[in-house]
Amino acid sequence: MRYFLLIFIFISLAFSVVEFSTEQRLQMPYRKEGLSEREAAEHLLSRLSFGGRPGEAEKLLSMGLEKWVQQQLGQSLPGTEVEKRLSDFDALSLDNETIVNRYLNAGQVLRMMQKNGTLSRDSMAKLEKADYRKDVLKLMQQQGLKPPQELNRQLFAQKLIRAVYSENQLQELMTDFWFNHFNVSVTKGQSQPFVLTYERDAIRPHTLGKFESLLKATAQHPAMLFYLDNASSGSDNNQMNQRIKKMAPANSKLKRAAGLNENYAREVMELHTLGVDGGYVQADVTEVARALTGWTVRPMMKDGYGGRLSKLQQSRLGKNMATTEGDFLFLAVRHDQGEKTVLGKKYTSNGGLNEGLEVLHQLASHPSTARFICKKIATRFVSDTPSVALVTAMAAVFTQSGGDIKQTMIAMLNSREFWKKEVLRSKIKSPFELVVSAIRATNADLRNTNQLNDWCARMGQKIYSYAAPTGFPDKASFWVNTGSLLNRMNFGLAIGAQRIPGVAVNLLALNNNHEPESIEDALKTYSAILLPGRNQTENINRLTNLVRDESLQSRLDKALASTQSASTTQEDMTGGADMMGDVMARSKGKGKGEGKKIPAMEAAVSGQVAHVVGIIIGSPEFQRK
Repeated sequence: MRYFLLIFIFISLAFSVVEFSTEQRLQMPYRKEGLSEREAAEHLLSRLSFGGRPGEAEKLLSMGLEKWVQQQLGQSLPGTEVEKRLSDFDALSLDNETIVNRYLNAGQVLRMMQKNGTLSRDSMAKLEKADYRKDVLKLMQQQGLKPPQELNRQLFAQKLIRAVYSENQLQELMTDFWFNHFNVSVTKGQSQPFVLTYERDAIRPHTLGKFESLLKATAQHPAMLFYLDNASSGSDNNQMNQRIKKMAPANSKLKRAAGLNENYAREVMELHTLGVDGGYVQADVTEVARALTGWTVRPMMKDGYGGRLSKLQQSRLGKNMATTEGDFLFLAVRHDQGEKTVLGKKYTSNGGLNEGLEVLHQLASHPSTARFICKKIATRFVSDTPSVALVTAMAAVFTQSGGDIKQTMIAMLNSREFWKKEVLRSKIKSPFELVVSAIRATNADLRNTNQLNDWCARMGQKIYSYAAPTGFPDKASFWVNTGSLLNRMNFGLAIGAQRIPGVAVNLLALNNNHEPESIEDALKTYSAILLPGRNQTENINRLTNLVRDESLQSRLDKALASTQSASTTQEDMTGGADMMGDVMARSKGKGKGEGKKIPAMEAAVSGQVAHVVGIIIGSPEFQRK
């Protein structure tokens, strides 16, 4: 008996060791790359958050870098401030069925009202006259309906508020990263109502979990099913479908062939898992599409096409006919029951819903997926051109841990490449990252986000509106061009001068309410505050003439106007754009009164401090992360 007990204990310990071995210890070898603890803290804030607030580096140093990173990986810090600021946003907790029946465009409202008898043909004729919009709005108010634009407004606002105020900064970064990876867009009408819950329910809960769970959640969400058209994909290669067609009248819609749609199948392989060089061919795309036939969305609109699918109807259909999970609906009658072969693996006939799930598992577990995902993570958090060695090391952990994103991130942080001096501040902020980092760096009070959405769009990133399934490219060359650079400087000047409604900045409070004695003093002081941990001399020399240039704003406006009528080219950040370089070059020699002291209050009241802060935020150095 004792012998068997010892064997049992030995086996248990062995399994415990195997399970523990997949968990890595956080090491972060920044000292081996010659970084001080403060430099490492600044780098962590630059890459694992949307940028530090004043004094945040000191906070990291005080608690210890490892503890801070572990907190970020844990994603469990309290969200009191975020919850308070989101408390008035009534759409954020709604389910999809409520959303699609409450947020309707004018055409949907009219069709709904015609169908339920609220709107007669005579009334319709009147609405087509001059007061069309006003009357439709009145009818919507009477019915408790709201336009889709209001849903989009809350969608963008919550993203910005979370990014600015959340203590779980890495969670917000990863939510942004994975949404972009599994991109959907509000520009597609069918997907638009579901984008809010897509990010909330399919992306956010899985940001540092298992990749396969994330893949499945996105694949079965209505936003993705509509965005890449899998909701309409079906097959005639189904016995039940063929029997129904035989019984249907000659002119019935049921006689029409169900069409196979390969859009999602192609993108789930090229963009979501394997990558374009992942080893698949067109035949694999077709086979994956066949395996995913019948994956659609349960009807939810009260007065829309098909009406709602009640729980009673679902139970009557039975699991053999229809299977629901949340708002995902599997219709067996539309599923291709033939044999399929995906990347050399055969799937027997009549696999049903599980067949599609097995295909997703196959894709999520493929070695090409490990390399593709890890390269994309390394590109986002390390450099635009991560080494093959780093990607290979991360991919090994990704595979061994069953696609554990958290463990993959730890592998990245444990690499020396993450901490190399040449990697520091080598990435360029996207417009959204610039906006959020500027608000955090200045301790601004964000009271309204509407204008900031417009600023992101002006700088080239209209949030939730990138129409292509690729998502926004994560390369400096995409973000840096003549128009975007000019708009970035304009944004800096606008936020510094408090010309953005809903964003309140107390610039003197950043300097402990001490007023700079001169423009030069203001430049040195606020450069240290907004660009901590850097050698300021070169940047200050570069910006000195700009801060003395009183005509800077008018010349920026003229330069921007000229870019609207001319095509822009992508240019390297270090070289700058021609027009931006011209704006900076013309500022040379405009330093009359150089070194001249100005009264303390005059600096604040005249807007000199705001001008200086704006130029720092708009400068190339602040664009780096």
